[in-house]
Parts: sequence; C-alpha cells; structure tokens
Amino acid sequence: MLVYILVAILVLVAIGFLFINFHPQFGRKVSKTLIERYSNSSQWNGKIFENQSETLMDINLKTLPGLLKQQFIGRKLRSPEKPIPWVPFNPNIWNKNIEKPKFIWYGHSVLLLQLNGKNLLIDPMLGPNAAPISPFAVKRFSDNSLDIIDNLPPIDMVLMTHDHYDHLDYESIKKLIPKVRNWFVALGVSRHLESWGIPTAQITEFDWWDAHEFESIKITFTPSRHFSGRGLTDRAKCLWGGWVFTTDQHNIYWSGDSGYDDHFKEVGKRLGPFDWGFMECGQYNKLWHPIHMFPEETVNASIDAGVKTSIPVHWGGFPLALHTWKDPIERFTKEAQLKKLSISTPEIGEIVLLNEESTKDWWTHLE
Repeated sequence: MLVYILVAILVLVAIGFLFINFHPQFGRKVSKTLIERYSNSSQWNGKIFENQSETLMDINLKTLPGLLKQQFIGRKLRSPEKPIPWVPFNPNIWNKNIEKPKFIWYGHSVLLLQLNGKNLLIDPMLGPNAAPISPFAVKRFSDNSLDIIDNLPPIDMVLMTHDHYDHLDYESIKKLIPKVRNWFVALGVSRHLESWGIPTAQITEFDWWDAHEFESIKITFTPSRHFSGRGLTDRAKCLWGGWVFTTDQHNIYWSGDSGYDDHFKEVGKRLGPFDWGFMECGQYNKLWHPIHMFPEETVNASIDAGVKTSIPVHWGGFPLALHTWKDPIERFTKEAQLKKLSISTPEIGEIVLLNEESTKDWWTHLE
C-alpha cells in the first residue's frame, strides 16, 4: 500500500512540475540574459523590482486562516446575481469625430482609447477567468467577453501595465495578435508575449519615466505601487506602472494598479494636469492595502495627479477581493461628491467622448 501511495505522490508532483513548466499561461521564465537587462533599471535591486516606498502585505500564518474563512463567507454579494451586459460596439459612432478623444471601458482594467485617430488598447484581459491556473475559477461578471475582440476596430497599439493574470491573459493575447502590430509593455512583460508568438521587433519595453513618440502621441510609463508575477518563482520579476498619453491638445493618465503613495503627486507635477484620469478603484483589502487603494484614496490620487475628470477602473469585472462588487463605485462616487471631483461612470462598452462624459448610475439597477 505504501508503494502505491508513494507512486501517487510522485505522479502528482510530476504533473505539477509539467504544468508549471509547460502550460502557456505562465509565460516565459526569467533568464540570466534578461536579469542582466533588468539590472540597468534603477528599480531592480539585484533580485527583484522594487517600489519607491516599502510595500509589505499583512498576509502571514496569523492572518491567513481568517482570510481563507472569509473567502467562503458572503460570496453572494461579491458578484452580481446576473451577468453584467455590455454595450455592443458601434463602429459608426467610434469612427466619427476622430479628432476628439474617446474611450470604451470594458470592465475591470480593459480600455479602448482613441487619440489622434489611433486606437490604443490597454490591459486587454477579456477572458472569462482571472485565475486560469487555479483550481477555483474567478469568473468574470460579463459573459462571452472574448467575443468583444472580434468586433473591435483595427488596433494600432496594445499597452500592458504588468503581467498579473487579471491584466495579461493568454487567450486574449492570442486572439488579438492578428489585429495588432505594436506592443508597448512594462519592462519584463515582453518575455511572455514572445513565448506566445509575438515578434520581438513589435514590442517596446518601458522602465519608469521612459517615453516614446507614436503617431504624434508621447507615451510615458509612470510609477505605481504594486508588484508582478505569474508563477511560483517570478514574483516582482517584471515592472509595473501606469501610462500617460500626451498630444498637442490633450493629456490622459492611466494610473495602473497601485496603492496610494507620493507618486501620484509626482506624476501630476511632471506630466499633468490631465483631461482624463483612469484610476484604480477596486480589489482592495486592509491586508493588502499597500498595493490597492481604497476608493476614498482613489479620489485623493486623482486630485493629487491633477485629473480634471476621473474614471474609476479595476472594478466591475472580477471578485478578486472580499468587498461587494458595488462597494468600489459606491464609495468612490460618494467621496468624489464630497471632494467636488468631476467623474465619469459609463456602462461597460459605452462610447464616451471628451466633454461629453457619462455619469450614469447603471449599477444601482443590478443586484
């Protein structure tokens, strides 16, 4: 009997080893050559990338049992009772007024942005599951979201903030490859894209404050307070951050995943003010507060950065934290009203034009 048990254990270990090393979702491992490249970054400490401020999460043997217990309590309110519908893409509206910035938010952190007539797609995770390597799925609030890619216009560029599964999705990327020629990504993300079949020549990596011109748009990668990783051994082995898009007439900020810190004021001082700020708002908890803001801090970060109209993102997509699915937007809108911050809260899939921002409270009509 003992022999059979040992054999079963060895088989499970072998399956786990093969899964971790060969499943495409993990992307590519870090090599010595890549580490030499990363060592040119001031954010690289010799082993991993670091934040500007010390960033520690309070998840340990003492807090873990309570956290696991809460994962199975009150799950009902963390997701809507019925799938959240998304507005179908309307090419006639999208292709009009190309001189005017416009965007579509597709839930969580997926944004289609048109600037100078160019279509930019940020963090295009449109897959149905934010935990594709986990035995327990983290299901998206909207159904058939991968179908969105089929109806998107030609994409001039995809931009990636970091390599977490709720931002970088294998299925979405494979489906996007025929539609995209340019990829701007955080330092370290290119190894995953290359392993999925994207030519190196199409990819440009960014360190914090790096800037490149693209079709009369200056694109700058900005600091955030977060981390990265897709497997057991690659934590903080790629950088994370946000984006700023600057033209002769407009200035737009994408915060990226982030805890609240001084970098928002720094971004505003160096690159602001901004017509729009797409600000992280969701998936927070006191145990990992340093890497995800509370909604009230999202409002403060918008003000710090000099954002004229703030659009909350990183919510409405997945139940990645213990709060209810409506908590981020309810707290954000309440605080924004108190602080007199202009906001936009469009439906998922709705086209929004500059100075015609939507402030619908569509979530109040869903359970």
